[in-house]
Amino acid sequence: MLIDHEKLVLISTAILHAAGAAEDRARLVSEHLVDANLKGHDSHGIQMVSSYVRGILAGLVATEAEAKLVSDAGAVMSFDGGTGLGRVVGMQAIDQGIARARELGVCVVALGNCSHLGRIGVFGERCSDRGMVSMHYVNVVGHDPMAVAFGGRDARFITNPFCCTVPREDGNHVILDMATTTVAAGKVRVAMMKNLPVPDDSLVDADGVPSNDPSALRDGGAMQPFGKHKGYGLMVMCELLGGALGGLYTIQPGNPRAGNTLNNMLSIIIDPQSVGDRQAFADEVEAMIRYIYESEPAAGVDKVLIPGDPERARKAQLLVDGIDLDENSWADFLSAGEQAGVSEADVNAILGERVRQ
Repeated sequence: MLIDHEKLVLISTAILHAAGAAEDRARLVSEHLVDANLKGHDSHGIQMVSSYVRGILAGLVATEAEAKLVSDAGAVMSFDGGTGLGRVVGMQAIDQGIARARELGVCVVALGNCSHLGRIGVFGERCSDRGMVSMHYVNVVGHDPMAVAFGGRDARFITNPFCCTVPREDGNHVILDMATTTVAAGKVRVAMMKNLPVPDDSLVDADGVPSNDPSALRDGGAMQPFGKHKGYGLMVMCELLGGALGGLYTIQPGNPRAGNTLNNMLSIIIDPQSVGDRQAFADEVEAMIRYIYESEPAAGVDKVLIPGDPERARKAQLLVDGIDLDENSWADFLSAGEQAGVSEADVNAILGERVRQ
């Protein structure tokens, strides 16, 4: 079914507000989730609402928490997210980091103990919208591991995202945003909802045998790092920098696993002006991107793209067409609403006529 993005924001806001989040915060989170859908990342879209509702109702998410500054060393700022809503506390910390980078030229922001941050690219986009280069190392904790180490058979990590961004004056920033597993856990969940396979070598089953059946993850299997030892190496660095340094909290079993999804993030924010000539930097970025775009496409490829282009194209399309949700994901969304106290009738009243089968 195709649903208008604004309607999805309204429904998600109503559900999260009914679950216990203040309405303005529920809307911020909902806009964050729906924007992920619009950019083609359903793994971090409104499909996450059911998980958020469970966390809020179980008391594992502190919906009113603010990012608390716990250490300030000038160019290094450390924040405790207090298990607050990731979109809220995450952006509070990033915005303070941007202001400090503008003052000093660079700022390292260590952020720990946040409820699910969602699509990390949104924090990089905020930096680039303010003219900043940024890098973000993230780990995932709070529940049992779901990804194997390279060469291993049993899980030791979760998806450990990495993001790096470069600003462009026209707003079409270079945004690299990826899980360090072959596919994100949410993409495995979406594939299972749609009864579709995941790419080969994405998973191993409970016996450590490679599988492309998304149910393998549910049945005791695990995800694999992308690019074999290379993706695995980045996965380790995200755990150590995002977790051990950024949040003092890695997935090693000495730390608690209460069943919630928590993120820790180490962000490095750089003002290009502090390095030298901002305009010279911008000109060199544009010259390189033109050179990339001029690359002759391989067979079956329309045009060589830069990181961030696919998401922009997808969003432009879905703003017109609507967001396509499979029946299982929609049923899960409605179930989350029922748990929070928003009935299917309430949802239908918000939807009105702006839904197409």
